[in-house]
Amino acid sequence: MLHASPSSFEIKPSLAKIVCEPSWKWQKRDKALPNYDLFYVWSGEGTLIRNDESYEIGKGSCFLFRPGDHTSAIHNPQKPLVLSYIHFDVLEPVTEIPHPYRMIRETVDFEYMLARYVRLFLVNTYAAKEEGQLILKQLMIHLLREDNNDNNQPVLKIVSNQLTEVIHEIANYIRQHPGIPHRVEDLAARAGLSPRYFSIKFKDLIGSPVQSYIIKMRIERAQHLLLYAGMNVTEVADTLGYRDIFFFSRQFKQYTGQNPSEIR
Repeated sequence: MLHASPSSFEIKPSLAKIVCEPSWKWQKRDKALPNYDLFYVWSGEGTLIRNDESYEIGKGSCFLFRPGDHTSAIHNPQKPLVLSYIHFDVLEPVTEIPHPYRMIRETVDFEYMLARYVRLFLVNTYAAKEEGQLILKQLMIHLLREDNNDNNQPVLKIVSNQLTEVIHEIANYIRQHPGIPHRVEDLAARAGLSPRYFSIKFKDLIGSPVQSYIIKMRIERAQHLLLYAGMNVTEVADTLGYRDIFFFSRQFKQYTGQNPSEIR
């Protein structure tokens, strides 16, 4: 698929990112798959069978099912699968096809492309088909690159545009929801990174440690509420998740140089 033109990728309507129900299972059908299916596991545990070969699957498990494959799967109801699937065809003859299965080692770029592809078709996005074809080609190149990276030399980790966008998206999420008791572990999971790596990259790209940024966003929101929303100090503290109004006042003064009552 390396030399296939993006316009030759035929997008099928079967695509999604889903959290599988506890009772979910993928029944084996009499008819084989009629097209390609890119199948990726974000989290959870399960067992998948492709053409009578069994695979234990979890985060990073990635399959490229081919036309003619027979598949079935089950999962652990206590650790349900979260997965993406994308059905497509290639209208041009192809010679280089990614391997049917691999574990994605560096998941950030790959998951970003998967998520963006699905988002394109959730709403009536302008030029969704054209961008979707480009992303599909990128996904195939990513898989082929992994398949051909057969040496043991470590891959240099470069802060990609995708990682930059992910971190800025998390920062924007914090700004939009300052009253949520954000945990670094939860934010890192949202970005698909380890807490330590997420914290390092967040500080590099945003210029502030995660916890300091969370507090700063709360205080900026508090200033706005005190100035423009007609709320008193107690109401603002409660709205932003502070159980101790005195702690809120101390933190507010630390960041602004003024007591919240002076702003009010």
